[in-house]
Amino acid sequence: MSQRLFNFSAGPAVLPVEVLEEARDNMLSLGDTGIGIMEHSHRGKAFVGVLAQTEADCRKVGNIPDNYRVLFLQGGASSQFFTIPMNFLSSGDTADYLVTGAWSKKAVSQAKRFGTPHEAASSSDRNFSYIPKTASYSDNPKYVHFTSNNTIFGTQWAAEPEPPSGVPLICDASSDIFCRPIDVQKYRLIYAGAQKNLGPSGVTLVIIHDDLVKAGALDIPEMLQYRTHAENDSCYNTPPTFGIYIMGLVFQWILKQGGLEKVEQANREKAAVLYDHLRESPLFEATADEDSRSLMNVTFVTGNPDLDAKFIAAAKDQGFDGLKGHRSVGGMRASIYNAFPKQGVEELVKFMKDFESQNG
Repeated sequence: MSQRLFNFSAGPAVLPVEVLEEARDNMLSLGDTGIGIMEHSHRGKAFVGVLAQTEADCRKVGNIPDNYRVLFLQGGASSQFFTIPMNFLSSGDTADYLVTGAWSKKAVSQAKRFGTPHEAASSSDRNFSYIPKTASYSDNPKYVHFTSNNTIFGTQWAAEPEPPSGVPLICDASSDIFCRPIDVQKYRLIYAGAQKNLGPSGVTLVIIHDDLVKAGALDIPEMLQYRTHAENDSCYNTPPTFGIYIMGLVFQWILKQGGLEKVEQANREKAAVLYDHLRESPLFEATADEDSRSLMNVTFVTGNPDLDAKFIAAAKDQGFDGLKGHRSVGGMRASIYNAFPKQGVEELVKFMKDFESQNG
């Protein structure tokens, strides 16, 4: 294939070209080891070095303090939906959930297996098209859980919510992790599937405070205890070595961009290109409230499902792939994660204008 498409997929999603090129060069031999990156033992010196460097660069990117563990786990973010309450809830315990979309709803459903989740806030009344401005917390929650970016509905928290004093804040940051600076010390646990902003599917990044590592339940399987992975440097069992390697390259790429401040600037600039057009478009309309719109996932519709389908098909023919919106919202969704080029957004807007002139 001579030309890459503009990949607007919600995930697995676009990766930096230079990361893909470096990975390609190390498939047959990692450096001068004579063994490809996917073939190295997770106990061997070569991969141990990769793992150490990946963690160090992750800490540097996120400014992660020493009293937090950085874990590379399997099972996707969905496994964290039950691992978290399994570790920190018992029968009779309450945890507060801020429900802003499909993934936070699934997290609530899993928490019901172990304790009592309380929906302290929800935007379900308008199909999750906004981020709630207030929350009604329970009297003594074990933790407060929220999803920072809602891939399906195109909404994002502008800043983290304020939990009650002394209550741990837990975040599913799967679709906007490291899209902007983050104050890790406001959280006790952050988790994110890699396949949006960090690397390929198959790895889940978990950043967890030492206090929570120690507080986790002891009467659950070892593989589901955070302490197990913290004590074994994410190598209690064979970790997803290739995914971790790619994540390391992505962290290095972020640092080359100038860190999260520069990444945020680039994300805001390219999102503005699309949102600015949606504000003035005679045909397309954004579905999320103005003050809740995501930098990562831009959802929009024409108001006519048949015209939406026509646009999606025509866009794909022109090299814009992955624009079909989720069935919960319909229409279109442009996922423009960290590695997505601004040029792709500009080209999409040009195509939208042409489509408007022919179909407006």
